[in-house]
Formats: sequence, C-alpha cells, structure tokens
Amino acid sequence: MKPLPLNPDLLHRAPRVIWFEPAEQALANPVRFVAYVMAYGTLEDILVVKRYLDLDDFRETLDHAPPGIIDARSWSYWNAVVGRYPAPPMPRRVIPGHDPSIIELLPRAHATADVLALHLPPSRGFVK
Repeated sequence: MKPLPLNPDLLHRAPRVIWFEPAEQALANPVRFVAYVMAYGTLEDILVVKRYLDLDDFRETLDHAPPGIIDARSWSYWNAVVGRYPAPPMPRRVIPGHDPSIIELLPRAHATADVLALHLPPSRGFVK
C-alpha cells in the first residue's frame, strides 16, 4: 500500500479515528489507519482518505487488517464494496502457545458448572 501523506487533510482526520495516539504515528501505518477508518470513520473521513487511496488499497487493507479493529458489520460492508461477496472470514487473533481448535473440541468444563452454580444455593457461607 502507498504511504499516506502527512498533510493537513489527513492530520486533521487521524485523531478522530485513532484517538489514542498522535496523528503522525497513526498515519505511519497505512493499513492500520485505513482499518480504523473502515470501522470508525464518518463519510467525510472516508472521502478524504479516498483522495489518496484507490479501491485496491482498501482491498489490501482487508487482506492485511489487524485482528480486532474492524467489526463484523463493517467487515461485511467493506468486502462487498471491494467486490467480495460473501465476505471471507474475519482476521482472528492468535495467542502464542494457545491452540484455538482445542476449545472447539474440548469446551471448558467450568463453563457448564458456572451456569448450574447460579441456580444452586451456596454450599457454605463465608461468615460463621
């Protein structure tokens, strides 16, 4: 993806969509910045970004979007905009040393126990 220019247009918009860091830092990573625009940007934010990027850049952002930024609704919408329907699976977070397929095969036993525990009186109190 092309780098985004540090001009007044984008420097004004950047703090609106990435409010937790300086505008220059937000614009330094164009894929991440555009992912935030796709999720949180207004129509005006999108129109400003489209002055500097084309549809292929938005497609590239979807291909390399960091997990957890774009919500499911925005993911579906932007994939339709770039001509992908149905949308591919959303990016998933990977936790080192953790295999997500294990949870699908062996759900945590305490998840069921917690639901049952809500309906039972406590076995003993903390105060005597």
